[in-house]
Amino acid sequence: MTEMITTGTWIVDEAKHDAFVDAWSAFAAWASSMDGAGTLRLGRDASDPNRFVSFAPWSSVDQVHAWKSSPEFRERMARVLQYVDEFAPIELDVVAAAAGGRLTVPIAPTP
Repeated sequence: MTEMITTGTWIVDEAKHDAFVDAWSAFAAWASSMDGAGTLRLGRDASDPNRFVSFAPWSSVDQVHAWKSSPEFRERMARVLQYVDEFAPIELDVVAAAAGGRLTVPIAPTP
């Protein structure tokens, strides 16, 4: 079982920032209750205030896919996307990680 990270880049017009953050926060509160979800985070690019990046750890790819195929996912995501000009989602396999000065996930060979 490989840890997964879901991430997304969101481009949002300045006039919609507050509404987007509110909608994303409601979506994240729901998503964080799913099996295998870690803490969902949203950051804003310090050099481009219209670019936001979300990221969340998940216990497995199966849990990510179960979340994305749940009946509510599409409806809840649509509430966020109404404020977004562009969205690019990505699912990442964690291949290496370090904390406290030591490797916590062994470096995985590249395919």
